[in-house]
Amino acid sequence: MSIPKPTAAELELLQALWPLGPSTAKQVHEAMLADKPDLAYGTVLRLMQIMHGKGILTRDESQRSHVYAPAQAQDALQTNLIKDLMQRAFAGSAKALVQAALRSGISKKERAEIEKLLKEEDK
Repeated sequence: MSIPKPTAAELELLQALWPLGPSTAKQVHEAMLADKPDLAYGTVLRLMQIMHGKGILTRDESQRSHVYAPAQAQDALQTNLIKDLMQRAFAGSAKALVQAALRSGISKKERAEIEKLLKEEDK
């Protein structure tokens, strides 16, 4: 069984959870408050429960406060999302995907970093 693609809200939560590592809903809520000061704890908890039900998060119930962790590593999930996007929006063409990304306006610094990565791949 494959893990379903996360929604936009679920991705936002994952962005907060990945750097934290396994965390309680309270810890994730506190991390997300910097960008969303009006975000309610109950909203975060409910979303994490839904994500656990979908298989996006794992949950350790051995302690009083449940500890959640992503079911997939960040790079693995991002790779799967890009592959899906490439198939659906760019007819499987990595070249078309990269061209669209470049047209979307990346900084000179990011462009230089991408060029460096491509040169390293050629070695």
